[in-house]
Amino acid sequence: MQGGLVSIKETYHTLKPQERTVADFILEHPEQIVKMSVQKLAELTGVSEATIVRLSRSLHFKGFQDLKMRIVADLAQTAQASMDTDSYQEIQVNSSVSALINSISHNNIQSIQDTLSVLSEQDVERAIDVIGSTRKICIFGIGASGVIAEDFMQKLTRIDRWCEAAYDFNSQATLAANLKAGDVAFGISYSGQTEDIIGSLSIAKQNGATIISLTKFGNNPVSELADIRLFTSSLEKSIRSGAMASRITQLNVIDILYVGIAQLKYDETVQLLERTRIAVSRSKRNG
Repeated sequence: MQGGLVSIKETYHTLKPQERTVADFILEHPEQIVKMSVQKLAELTGVSEATIVRLSRSLHFKGFQDLKMRIVADLAQTAQASMDTDSYQEIQVNSSVSALINSISHNNIQSIQDTLSVLSEQDVERAIDVIGSTRKICIFGIGASGVIAEDFMQKLTRIDRWCEAAYDFNSQATLAANLKAGDVAFGISYSGQTEDIIGSLSIAKQNGATIISLTKFGNNPVSELADIRLFTSSLEKSIRSGAMASRITQLNVIDILYVGIAQLKYDETVQLLERTRIAVSRSKRNG
């Protein structure tokens, strides 16, 4: 149970001025925060107690006490790993191959670890159950997120799930228009701001489909449309390294969902995977 400090950093740019004042204090004094009452924190930051409660809830915590418990877990992990949640390594111009290997691998690992802090087990379970029992799932992604969508579609197709993926608005809108209650629209957008994804998910929602989103942590237009919100984290300062690490975190969540769905009917899944493996191998031999 972690994610207090990561959650604050991920959503910092969306906070209101008074909430940002509290966030700054927490990030600067995490060890002190865990021993404070909401009244004391309000006094030290000059805001109302209600502002602190609103901040906690906007971070998807039950309240200030829950936020403190998450920060305690963050601090414990930091002590064990001897590194904090801002430990991403910048990529330097003309870096050695050794430095590239270490920095990129470290950033990917750190992003996955931070994603575990903001990924809700309850929402993952709900997503697995819904996708596992749906009539049809449509997966939407643009650009790099389209690669993630294609990967998920390929996995689900192998275990005989009725699944389609689309990578541009016209195709997405066409699929979304034919969805109905009981179907699923899965929208992937790291920023949560992709207009085409917002538009296609809105159409699917109007038709009664269940909406699942996969975005970076925090409130954004894509996640606000969703019935089930899945979040990832990637806090690097470098835009270039962030694009790579965010892709890894998204793929990691997709793998979690896939294995969870496959486990729902394990014996049947094993047979389906073997059947598709044999079919592909025969096709290669004949080719």
